[in-house]
Amino acid sequence: MSVASPEPNNAKGLAWILCSIFAASVMSVAVRELSFTLDSRMIVLLRAGLTTALLIPALLLVPRLRRQLRFSRPGLHILRGALIGVSTHLGFYALAHLPLATASVLFFTAPIFATLLTGPVQGERVGPRRWAAVCAGFAGALIILRPTAEGWDAGMLAALGSSLLFACALLLSRRIAEADGPTAAYTSSVVLTVLITLPVMDGAWALPEGWGRWAVVAALLIGGTVRGYSDIEAYRHGEASILGPITYLRLVILGYAGYVLYGERIAAPTVAGAPLILGAALYIARREARCAQKRRRARNAAASVPSSRESISPPTGTPCASEVISNPDPSN
Repeated sequence: MSVASPEPNNAKGLAWILCSIFAASVMSVAVRELSFTLDSRMIVLLRAGLTTALLIPALLLVPRLRRQLRFSRPGLHILRGALIGVSTHLGFYALAHLPLATASVLFFTAPIFATLLTGPVQGERVGPRRWAAVCAGFAGALIILRPTAEGWDAGMLAALGSSLLFACALLLSRRIAEADGPTAAYTSSVVLTVLITLPVMDGAWALPEGWGRWAVVAALLIGGTVRGYSDIEAYRHGEASILGPITYLRLVILGYAGYVLYGERIAAPTVAGAPLILGAALYIARREARCAQKRRRARNAAASVPSSRESISPPTGTPCASEVISNPDPSN
């Protein structure tokens, strides 16, 4: 017999999502601050390398974590880890070369890419309204990109490329988590990021100088860890349809931080294109959340009917866009 899904606790979910937003904002500012003295490749290596260095002792000393480390689908682990690694490089490059607000807006195209890919990759039918939202989102991205005769801005293309690869990785995430668990999925992505970074480090080797710089590195690591855990807890307790829109607060925080810390002003094309991208992402998230809510009600209804021969399993496949929207950038 199926087990009814627990009732959501949106107050607790909101508290966790606010913690995630703050941690993600700290992480983005840390990347920008370190980029003044370090190549973005070195920032990626510091984050992934130090995380791996901390993770290995934890796995060796904590038997419960070590038992969770299994890799039954090594090919999927390698593919997802490579996608996340390259996505992280492109995302950190964008944060280093774009205004914080502009980079963050472009990162919100990840759920739009995820919707675009669900058809060919997962065989899921995407209705006309979601296709309209996808088109509107990409129209907003083109307004921000504003290609000129000189070509496209490399930082903006990097942000879009990061979102696309991150969306591809998310399509694999649930399959890997179901097969091997989140600990294995996280470990493989961090280690793969280190492995794909080392061959491209020529000319980028450097270390932060002074305790102040190392404090920023610590903020980067702590922000990433807190953000990842907070996302999990937020969506474990709260409803995605309520939590998703709150994540837009990060754009306000980063826009303000960029102005106060670096004198960045939000460009007119970003102001014009942002509503299209954010509106599209929000519509997709709310649409997917309603579908997830219907599935949950169906499972709860089935669970209330005793049956010794049948049970309804939770749906598998693509993570809904309302989950993607909580973590649209590659600094995961």
